[in-house]
Amino acid sequence: MHYQGGYSMGRSVGDPLERVAKLASESAVVIFSISSCCMCHAVKRLFCGMGVSPTVYELDQHPVGKEIERALMRLMGSSQAVPVVFIGGKLIGSMDRVMGSHINGTLVPLLKEAGALWL
Repeated sequence: MHYQGGYSMGRSVGDPLERVAKLASESAVVIFSISSCCMCHAVKRLFCGMGVSPTVYELDQHPVGKEIERALMRLMGSSQAVPVVFIGGKLIGSMDRVMGSHINGTLVPLLKEAGALWL
């Protein structure tokens, strides 16, 4: 996993939703997480167990994390902002959507298409 520091979250992009889109498009798999969240840990372990090395933004450890978290809540239409997964710059969703894709067999093709998985 690649954990990103606060400076890489880019203070230069004004709108938090634009910032999320920019960050989500910079790596094949991006996870927005909170370090103490058990569901975030589970989704990170899922990807690592598959041989994928996601870029992880731990929102509770960054100066702009609260802004990003609020933007993710608006994007997801939910009071729970994390975990949120993007693959190939496209919003996949939270843990339930990721697990549903894994179970129904659509997750691996998404990962291959994004260049995150070669097998």
